[in-house]
Amino acid sequence: MIPDTTDYQAVFNELANQAQQIDDVGEVASYIPELQRIDSDKFGIHLTTVDNRNFGVGDSQEKFSIQSISKVLSLVLAIKLVGGKLWQRVGVEPSGTPFNSLIQLELEKGIPRNPFINAGAIVVCDVLVSLLDDPKQQLLEFVREITDDQTIDYNIVVAESERKTSYINTAHINLMKAHGNIYNDIDTVLELYFHLCSIEMNCYELAQTFLFLAYQGVNPFTNKQVLTVSASKRINAIMQTCGFYDEAGEFSFKVGLPGKSGVGGGIIAIRPGKYCIAVWSPKLNAKGNSYKGMKILEYFTTRTQCSIF
Repeated sequence: MIPDTTDYQAVFNELANQAQQIDDVGEVASYIPELQRIDSDKFGIHLTTVDNRNFGVGDSQEKFSIQSISKVLSLVLAIKLVGGKLWQRVGVEPSGTPFNSLIQLELEKGIPRNPFINAGAIVVCDVLVSLLDDPKQQLLEFVREITDDQTIDYNIVVAESERKTSYINTAHINLMKAHGNIYNDIDTVLELYFHLCSIEMNCYELAQTFLFLAYQGVNPFTNKQVLTVSASKRINAIMQTCGFYDEAGEFSFKVGLPGKSGVGGGIIAIRPGKYCIAVWSPKLNAKGNSYKGMKILEYFTTRTQCSIF
């Protein structure tokens, strides 16, 4: 591995100035009431390199609900448990439609396009419910093991807020149940899904958590093998093509890194062999991705000339 000598702190200082100049026209997610309580002006960014250098600015130490970013973690656990059998129940293709689209799911007979749209993540949760004795606790323990941080936890208030407004997700799971692609009790699967999305981390913790995807499936600090090299490659590939729903092509075009967004305003992005970077800015664009976060990451990879392309 060639040593990375980039002065990321100098770049981050530029990013902080750049962020202040962005006219943040996005809006905080409104369909989950608890997310509306977040200060929409929050902004944080943190980068961790595979050789354990850390750089951060802004609100990078403040926890927030990582929402759909957590779908990567549930997918990792499912792959570890069932391997390639998972792809019999969920695809790996970009959806080209919103993350909560019912139309595509109905046309394709209850088989979600990929594991990052809501329906796909719900199927992954169904897989975990089938295989784990205590899915919520064991999933949380798995996340804590990856992060090497026992303080990582669910936000029960956010999970309950999601449950109370889960009309479209309930429609998804019922449609998939009708097509035979949900094996367990619907309420049990949805409870795991809502808790999964409620996991809280800050930008520093996110960058640390996902660094194994920049290091061929190995946590470079603990030397623990989280995934095989092949599985790590595949996770990065799915993030590259599906991590931003119907804006995945735009993110690849402008940022050029595998990544995943969440409606809490977070984004993680991976530069294999070099780093993981996490950004948080709660205002979302029309596609449900952080408006300022997307622009800052575009500036970052342009400035450092460090995308995968």
